[in-house]
Amino acid sequence: MNTIHIHTAYIQLDQLLKWEGIVSTGGSVKPMLAEGLISINGELASERRRKIFPGDIVQIKGVGQWKVMGG
Repeated sequence: MNTIHIHTAYIQLDQLLKWEGIVSTGGSVKPMLAEGLISINGELASERRRKIFPGDIVQIKGVGQWKVMGG
């Protein structure tokens, strides 16, 4: 599992995926959500701007898994 360190209270899902280089634009997240490829803390994600907080785990089928860390 990879870790991502953020220095804010939260980060939006699309911003996190852009920051990690998984997608090039926020709009690229929509098809991934529609296909059910992204889950957060074990639940399928449906909003590209969902807030991701420290302690959350983001998983993308066939790509990887990341734990968001604060500070």
